This record gives sequence, structure tokens and C-alpha cells, in this order.
Amino acid sequence: MRSFPEIATKRLAIKLRPKAERLLKKGHPWVFSESIIKQNSEGETGDLAIIYDGKRNDIMGLGLYDAASPIRIKMIHTQGAAKIDHDFFKQKIKIAFEIRRPLLKTDTNSYRLLFGENDGFPGLIADVYKDVMVVKLYSGVWFPYLGDILPILLATADCSTMVLRFSRNLQQKAIAMQLQDGMVVAGELEDEVVEFKEHGINFSANVIKGHKTGYFLDHRHNRKRVGELAKGKTMLDVFSYAGGFSVHALAGGATAVTSLDISAQALDMAKQNAALNAHAGEHHLMAIDAFEGLQKLIKAKKSFDIVVIDPPSFAKSAAEVQKARHSYGRLAQLGAKLVAPNGILVLASCSSRVSADDFFDICDAELQNSGRRFKSLAKTYHDIDHPVTFPEGAYLKCGYYQLIG
Repeated sequence: MRSFPEIATKRLAIKLRPKAERLLKKGHPWVFSESIIKQNSEGETGDLAIIYDGKRNDIMGLGLYDAASPIRIKMIHTQGAAKIDHDFFKQKIKIAFEIRRPLLKTDTNSYRLLFGENDGFPGLIADVYKDVMVVKLYSGVWFPYLGDILPILLATADCSTMVLRFSRNLQQKAIAMQLQDGMVVAGELEDEVVEFKEHGINFSANVIKGHKTGYFLDHRHNRKRVGELAKGKTMLDVFSYAGGFSVHALAGGATAVTSLDISAQALDMAKQNAALNAHAGEHHLMAIDAFEGLQKLIKAKKSFDIVVIDPPSFAKSAAEVQKARHSYGRLAQLGAKLVAPNGILVLASCSSRVSADDFFDICDAELQNSGRRFKSLAKTYHDIDHPVTFPEGAYLKCGYYQLIG
């Protein structure tokens, strides 16, 4: 493991507005700048913020100060006082690993070990691909603690190699610290494309250049389910990216699968991932905008036994929520026109700003307006390596609908 520069931090004494206190007592991990009413000194990113009860003056919790974010304090402990040291982080990582342990009893060697705030590490993600761990930072609060945390992560997951990645807003700061996005900080990486297994199905991830940490692990349980439904069926996978649903369907015995994505590069990955598994079904690729591609298929009077529509987040800000709701409705409407009689439509959302109830209401309304009878088969949420511990931490929802006639 390479060494990291030591960064001096200080302790800040903080008091909050009553509403923020109440949220913190419920375990909420965010303290916004306007919620702070008293602070003993000016803070720098990475400083330890000690939150005191406004009335009793007891320590309520501990967080990391982020001078660059409106979420000024990112909480790492909300049950009173604690000593923030190597043992503190080791215990939190151990707890996170134990939550994932049942997943590792399946034929799976890829998982999310740390899911940011939901595991008490706000702004930090740690994903495992076989024996390679990718840690991605979204907040500079963790720079002073990397030397402590990264070796614990590596040992806990028993990985031989670690890659460190940074969100776009942190990359310049990383360079100033002689760090860079995609650098190997432990072990050796023979190939930036790493092969791994997901419920017995082979995949690959580019851990240096791929989106996020290289792959989207969150839909694992839904991909498995679609694979189990696909035997002898035809399937359309919209927003397919690297072919997660497509590959499971082909490996599950689908007769033909069409992967549709605007990125030709992503479709190349889908093709490569499909080739990692034995299958007899045909694999067709469509490099086209999803809405345009769906319209084209409808015009050509195509139909599929299974249609999966799993778009990227449509609402990255509050201002985009209404447009996102419209887009989800439009996709449900278009998808319904391509499902064969008694076929299955799978609709998913990863927009945390659109609640699960709202998303399913939108889907139900559009399917009712389609004129086709339908039956809701299942609604799924997060897999066990993406636990949810606060409302804003929930983002993934997926509905399975059988369209009758």
C-alpha cells in the first residue's frame, strides 16, 4: 500500500438549529450549512466536527467538515461521543462486511463493500471485483483519513489490488496531493479490464475508465431474476450499457436479445460480456437514443417477450423532477407497445428524487392508459450490498408487469 501525505485536522465544536438536531437524533447523516448556529472556529475540509446538544451540552454525534459543500457536515457517528481512530473505522468496515456476507455465499465475487452514508462513510464508495477493489471519493473530507481506511478495506475484503478514483470535482485537489484518478495504490493491475462473477454469470469491468467504479452492481438481483425468466424468450434491453440484463438473459436461455444504448462503446462491452458466457441465443445491438430507438421498433411492429427499461437518473436536481416524471411515463408508454401478449415489462428508476411510490404510480397510470390489461408481478428495491439507512439513501426501484392480451 502506498503512503499518503499526513494532513493535519482540528476539532470543531458545533451547535445546530432545533430542526437539524431532531434529524440528527434520528440518524440523518447530513448537516447543511444553514443549520449551524454556533461554531468555535473556522473549519477546513476534513476537520472533525463535534456536535453538541443545544440544551444539555452533551455530545450528540461526530462528523467530517466539508467547507466545499452545502452539506457542511457529513456525519460518521450519531450515537453520542466516540474516539475516531483506526479501531473506529475498522469496526464500521467490519459491520459493513458482515451485512454483505450472505451475498458471498452465492456464486458472486463482486459487491459494494461501502455504500457511502448508508454505511457511515458519506462520500466514499468501495466496490469489489473479484480480487480488485475500487474506492471512489465524492468528498474531500476523506483525504486526511485515507492512510488509515484503505488498508483496512483491502484486508477486510481480502483483495490483492486497490484502485483509487475521484469524482470530477475532486480531481484537481487530488492532483495537488500527487494523487490521480485511476491510480493503483496497492498491488498490481495486469489489465484495467477485470473479470468477475455475478450469480454465476461472467462479466468484466474497466476499473480505470468505466463509469462510477467500472460497473453498476446495484441491479444484480434484478438481472438474475430476468435471466431466470428469459428461457426460450426474446428480450429487449433498453439503456443496456454493458449488457447486464442482456447477458443474464442470454445465459438463461433467451433465443434472441436486443441491447439498445446510445453508446456504441457501451454496446461493445455488452458484446464482450455476452461472449464470456456460453449461450445459443442471437445478440443484436442497437446504437441509438432510447426514445428514438423505441419509436423505431414500434414503427417496425416489433414485439418482445420481455422488455427491460433501466434508464440513468433523470433527476439530478430538484428542478429536473417534473421532467423526469414525464420521461418515466413516456418510457412506460413506449415499452408497453413492444411487449408481446402475456409478456413482461420491467421498468426501473435510479432517481432518488423520484420516490418509489411516485414512480410506481406513474408506471401504473401509463399502463392503464395503454388500453392493455396488466398484472403487477413484483416490486423490488435495493440488494443487500446497497443498504438504506436514511430516506435520501433510497434510489433504486424496479417493477415487473405482465401485459395480458
